[in-house]
Amino acid sequence: MILIDGRDHRSIYEQIVEKLSELMILGGLENGAPVPSVRQLASELSVTPNTVQRAYAELERLGYIVSIRGKGSFVADTESIRRLQKEKIRSELSELAEKAARAGIDRQELAELLKELPPDGRQTGGKDD
Repeated sequence: MILIDGRDHRSIYEQIVEKLSELMILGGLENGAPVPSVRQLASELSVTPNTVQRAYAELERLGYIVSIRGKGSFVADTESIRRLQKEKIRSELSELAEKAARAGIDRQELAELLKELPPDGRQTGGKDD
């Protein structure tokens, strides 16, 4: 289901949040689908239940999952998840556009720079390759 990268500079709970939210956005976990129990996921990932609980609390805070006492946690409405993600990206792009403008890069040039990125958006040839 998800893999934790020991070389990643982020904490384990942050990686869990990212991986589960990606699964939800891409449809790997659909509307209303149960997410693994805290103990089950902790066991699968060989992490403490507290780490998974912290990730689930963050996912709930962000609106990705809903928890029902005694029943478990379930994927929230994936359309609203996609809208939240789109809003977040729009905000980040706005900040990037402002930063580019301060560096003398206009929106047209910024758009061209975006087109140069690989389709998955990941940089290649860096130190992490």
